[in-house]
Amino acid sequence: MQAAHLTLIGKPGCHLCDDARDVIESVVGKLADDPHAPAVELEERSILDDPELHERFVEDIPVLLINGAVHNYWRIDPLRLRTALLELA
Repeated sequence: MQAAHLTLIGKPGCHLCDDARDVIESVVGKLADDPHAPAVELEERSILDDPELHERFVEDIPVLLINGAVHNYWRIDPLRLRTALLELA
């Protein structure tokens, strides 16, 4: 089973980033008891702390990466995220 490394790219004060974090935490929390779900690690990065991230994603935050690949921009769909995580199992 492959682990899932989620990276949420955003910035402080971004309400869409806060919404994305809530969705991610909810989905991951619901999968915690599922023996078929992968282990999930969440990392948050701010475009204000990284010029390269700022240049690449300034118009697209929040951005969610799964194992380094872009999963979604702006709004995170909980069903789509759950499905993507279970596909890693």
